[in-house]
Amino acid sequence: MVSSSEIQSDELEEKLAACEQRIGYVFTDKSLLNSALLHASGADHRVQSNERLEFLGDAIFGAVVCEMLFRKFPNYLEGDLTKIKSVVVSRQTCARISDALGLEDFLIVGKGMASTPKVPRSLLADVFESLVAAMYLDGGDEPARAFIVKHIVDEIDRAASDGVMSNYKSQLQQYVQREFGSTPAYQLVNEKGPDHSKCFQIAAQVADDRYHPAWGRNKKEAEQKAACNALAQLRGEPPVFHGVPDYLKAFNGDGEDALSNGKTRADSSTASQEGSGNE
Repeated sequence: MVSSSEIQSDELEEKLAACEQRIGYVFTDKSLLNSALLHASGADHRVQSNERLEFLGDAIFGAVVCEMLFRKFPNYLEGDLTKIKSVVVSRQTCARISDALGLEDFLIVGKGMASTPKVPRSLLADVFESLVAAMYLDGGDEPARAFIVKHIVDEIDRAASDGVMSNYKSQLQQYVQREFGSTPAYQLVNEKGPDHSKCFQIAAQVADDRYHPAWGRNKKEAEQKAACNALAQLRGEPPVFHGVPDYLKAFNGDGEDALSNGKTRADSSTASQEGSGNE
């Protein structure tokens, strides 16, 4: 953070340029970037601060995320989408992204605020939304959307895994026990990535039928997604999780599904039986 009363014009230009490099976007109208970084405590009048931009950015952020969820999860009910949105479109998420980008280095605040040892999380959340709006006003929908998508994909995957999918394994076990009198199993189909960041592709299996596999950033996530796919196919619906997730494309290889045709026969001796299905 820097105090608005102490920053010189040449220093301001350097800060704006450094911020542009950090966020990966160069503004045509530098005053929009300046406004996005200006906290009310450092502005002569509050209308000059980033509060108005924050208002607009919040709406843009929410709309982009809603569209992403709508397209990414075509088989999710409205309630499931709302649960994910409530986690992703939050002050905590905005602050976390700003923190990862180091945006506190560019905040322009009042003298009193500049002397505080730690930046309030609320300021970090505000500056993310104000930057989204500034990009939108400066370059239109494309740069603002690209900025959001780049930093929110992992947040969406995490929210979906931790929230909506938390009971899919239990649901599958209950369904299979009720309909078939057996217990589902989970088979490791593939794995990619370095040891410290390995991704796994797992398929759920019921008796001799193996269902469309799913990728996850850990075995727990992959099993939940695999259970979701199995439930969908058992009900005559297409698998929910198919194709290659964005986080996997960074690794060598295309990560193509090993069972691209969905439900197949499998060797039950290679599957590891799930005892309880509980997380």
